[in-house]
Amino acid sequence: MKFIDEAKIEVLGGKGGNGSASMRREKFVPKGGPDGGDGGRGGSVIAVADINVNTLVDYRFVKKYLARNGENGRGAQCYGKGADDITLRMPVGTLITDAITGQVVADLTHDGQTAILAHGGKGGLGNMHFKSSVNRAPRQFTHGEEGEHRELKLELKVLADVGLLGMPNAGKSTFIRAVSAARPKVADYPFTTLHPNLGVVRVDHNHSFVIADIPGLIEGAAEGAGLGHRFLKHLQRTGLLLHLVDLAPFDDSVDPVQEAQAIVEELRKYDEDLYRKPRWLVLNKLDMVEDDERLARIEDFLQRYGWQEGNPLADFDPYAPRYFTISGLTGDGCQMLCQSIMEYLTNLRELKKREAAAAQQSLEAARRAELDDTPMIDGVDSADA
Repeated sequence: MKFIDEAKIEVLGGKGGNGSASMRREKFVPKGGPDGGDGGRGGSVIAVADINVNTLVDYRFVKKYLARNGENGRGAQCYGKGADDITLRMPVGTLITDAITGQVVADLTHDGQTAILAHGGKGGLGNMHFKSSVNRAPRQFTHGEEGEHRELKLELKVLADVGLLGMPNAGKSTFIRAVSAARPKVADYPFTTLHPNLGVVRVDHNHSFVIADIPGLIEGAAEGAGLGHRFLKHLQRTGLLLHLVDLAPFDDSVDPVQEAQAIVEELRKYDEDLYRKPRWLVLNKLDMVEDDERLARIEDFLQRYGWQEGNPLADFDPYAPRYFTISGLTGDGCQMLCQSIMEYLTNLRELKKREAAAAQQSLEAARRAELDDTPMIDGVDSADA
């Protein structure tokens, strides 16, 4: 199936049914009165996040989704039938925005989450609602409301804990094959990866994380070179970026330092928030460097790159820079890297829990202080007076 991560659709909720203006006419009932029923509700268009769907390809070809109208009301106090809703199943991680205003309509971040994209119109009122002591034979009724109409943009951002970043042929696909069961295409030419790939890395029986591999960037991606910035959005939900660098390029004229700096600059041009996301340096393809040259090449790269190691004795700092040396082909260093990632993600989750708990305590303390400062009126709290 072709990977599609963007689509535009048009949704229209069903119109509500009209109310009925009917008078009760039965034998031997001379003063029956009004008995017009209400119209039925129009159908709505609802989006549902489904973990079994992984692409937006269905919405590339079918672009209009129109819900049915509600039935009109009838006499004898018969209400019109409401129309069924339309359910659109979308991948988890789909961001839905209004194509005209840019307003976020829904962000489907977990399986089973639902969002109403277009509300159906309410049904109209029948004439039995308008009867009164001075209007015993009302002819009034109301029409059903029109359904909501929207033009929407669908954008899939894959959900992963870790994202891989680097030049084409930096060894990202080889690395994800080495640490997970994912099997992306690997070849000795650039842009082998044409769409994101996800892999589950299982560190032990109880701990695992999801890693995302996206097509490689090149210098000038902001201007559309290569595949451009199209797939960088898939890294925006990750908690950690791994910047893979090829320490042994085939072409001797290629400088790994310049390539690494170009990737960082392209990241900054695309999104400042993504640029400031925690990013680890992973020096790959050490198996292609002679044993007696490895240490010198690593030190030369770090010195010219301007690397500054974080303080290993400090408390957990999610933004502390770190670097690793691996070989995705032989697997050397991959296990240590995965264990470090798992430890980092565990500490990051604990940090976020503590921050959320502290924020909740501060909010409760502020509420208590506000209640304590509330003036008393004759022994009664003014807030309750």
